[in-house]
Amino acid sequence: MPNKSYTPNNPNLKQTSLQVVQKILSKNDKKAQEMRESYARDNLYVINLMSSPGSGKTTLLEQLAINNAFQFAVIEGDLQTNRDAERLEKRGVRAHQILTGEACHLEAVMIEQAYQALKSTGALDVEYLFIENVGNLVCPASYDLGAHLNIVLLSTPEGDDKVLKYPTMFLCADAVVISKADLCAIFDFSIERVREDLDTLKSNIPIFLTNAKDAKSLKDLVKFIKDSKKAGYYSRHCF
Repeated sequence: MPNKSYTPNNPNLKQTSLQVVQKILSKNDKKAQEMRESYARDNLYVINLMSSPGSGKTTLLEQLAINNAFQFAVIEGDLQTNRDAERLEKRGVRAHQILTGEACHLEAVMIEQAYQALKSTGALDVEYLFIENVGNLVCPASYDLGAHLNIVLLSTPEGDDKVLKYPTMFLCADAVVISKADLCAIFDFSIERVREDLDTLKSNIPIFLTNAKDAKSLKDLVKFIKDSKKAGYYSRHCF
C-alpha cells in the first residue's frame, strides 16, 4: 500500500496528536493488508458497506438473503445491541456482531477478531463476506478494512446533497447504492444531482437504485458484485 500523510485540518490538534493519528492509521493499514491476504487464502470476496445510520444496509443484506442472490456471511458493526446480526440470522445468514462502544467506525483489527470467530464455526465456507460498517458518513472513510469493494449507501430521505457534503466517504466508493429509491419523488430526490456530484469527485462510479419492495431492483447490483468477483476486482482507494 502506498505511503500517505494524514493531516487533519483541525487547529486544535497539536503535532503530537497528529503523530498519534498517523501511527493508528499506519497500524490499521498493515492489519488491513494482512486481512487481504487472509481473504485471498480463504477465497472470499469481501464487500464493505458504509452509510449513515438507517440508510438500509441491513435491509439490503436481508433482501439479498431472501432472494438467494448468493451465499454470504456478515460481520456487523454497531455501537450497541446485537439486533442487526439477529435479523440476518433469522434469514439464514451467519453473522458476527462487533460492538464498538463509543467508536464510530470499524478497524481492521476488529475485523480480524470477528473473521476468526466466524471461521472457527465454518461460517466462512461461502464465496462472499459483507462487512456492515458502523452507521456514519465520516469516520469509516478513514479506515481500510482490506475489502475488495467499498459500497456506499445513500437513502432518499437523507437528501441528494450528501455527496459533496461528505466527499471523503464517496471518494472511497467503488459503487453507490441509492436505497429506498421508490421514495425519490416523495422526497424530491434528484438522481441526476447525485450523478453530477459524484463525477466531480471521480468519474464512472456506478449507481444502483434499490428498494425493499422490489426484488428486481437488486438484479443489477447483484450482477455488479458477481462480475467484480469474476474479474478479480479490488478497490485501489488509499484510505
